[in-house]
Amino acid sequence: MLFQESVQNLTDIIVHDIFSPPVASRVYLYPTIAAYEIIAKFDTLNYNSTVGKLPGLKPIPNFSKKVNPYLASLYAFNSVGKALIFSEDKMKLFQEKQDKKIKKLQVPRSVMNASKAYAEQVSNHILSWASDDLYNETRTYPKYTIQQEDHYWKPTAPDYMDGIEPHWNKIRTLVLESANQFQPKPPLDFDLNEGSPFQLQLNEVYEIVKNIDEEQTLIANFWDCNPYVTHHKGHALFATKKITPGGHWIGITGIAATKAKSDFSATVNAYANVTVGLFDAFISCWDEKWNSLVVRPETLIHKYYDEDWLPLLQTPPFPEYTSGHSVISRTAAVILTELYGHNFSFEDTTEIPYGLPTRSFNSFLHAADEAAISRLYGGIHYMMAIEEGVIQGDQIGKYIVEKFTSQIETNQKRSN
Repeated sequence: MLFQESVQNLTDIIVHDIFSPPVASRVYLYPTIAAYEIIAKFDTLNYNSTVGKLPGLKPIPNFSKKVNPYLASLYAFNSVGKALIFSEDKMKLFQEKQDKKIKKLQVPRSVMNASKAYAEQVSNHILSWASDDLYNETRTYPKYTIQQEDHYWKPTAPDYMDGIEPHWNKIRTLVLESANQFQPKPPLDFDLNEGSPFQLQLNEVYEIVKNIDEEQTLIANFWDCNPYVTHHKGHALFATKKITPGGHWIGITGIAATKAKSDFSATVNAYANVTVGLFDAFISCWDEKWNSLVVRPETLIHKYYDEDWLPLLQTPPFPEYTSGHSVISRTAAVILTELYGHNFSFEDTTEIPYGLPTRSFNSFLHAADEAAISRLYGGIHYMMAIEEGVIQGDQIGKYIVEKFTSQIETNQKRSN
């Protein structure tokens, strides 16, 4: 459970620091790879290094006999995570609390010190690799220039925020060969004439929100996962912070590992597979979003249908096609199904800290399907973005299972 606690702490900091969904996937990725590489270095019988499978990654340093691999994995995870977030004081405080727990296990001080020192070496190694993924460079790239034609995406109320990460497709992919390797079919032709395929999908969003029932409302809210929802009351502005969509699936990964009674190494392995999948899935999805630039339903409904209509959920500040929830949820679900089996039922308690009840699922794919359709209920996606997003995510997930998951696991016995 110590590793899950470290992951949960990172999630809490990501929420506090308000990272966007794509950037959050990066914050989860590199600490997890640091932890996994240490496990693979020690447990060569069951796990293979990701060196040679992840572009540009070189072997981590060798270790001394005094190093405890599990402690080193924890320390490396926290150390890399600390370098990628803003609230370093929160990570430092967490590490101090975790150290107290470790001392209660009567770990010799010499082992703790050796493990920390080795973890620091590995952390520097992984951070050096991370610095080559073009993230820092894309911080200086220009913002998206709004185009006036109706079919192009535009910022939406209440804050009309700039588009998030229009250059994310330039970030280095891990398993995918390119950002557009699994490019979805083009969106429907923009046509507002009554009865056209596009108009019918726009009208579907309009009507479903007007007539939404209690269960659909619960589903939409459960999968909202908007890291920064703003609320305006008069001249006052306040915000609600939540986990990102990727953070929700990181939570599900921890739930699965706990239910399956995965040992420390198998737990780290599960997180490694899912974080790699989420990272590549966001790059693939964002490539399509900022190439097709499909307008959100809210923009058109306000202009042509009903200026007082509001989606159930606040529309996120980036183009509509394809649905990010649909892509990343399906990708994560395919990977988790490979690790834990097709009929792995679970209670999803991920949203309890954010005031939402538990939901039950009979499989990871069941959960992913609900996450996808939730975006229609929320009034922020057309069905085409959901359906094609599921296909896109399925392709990504299966490719990662084939090219990555099956290669980093050797003789490990999977929990089903």
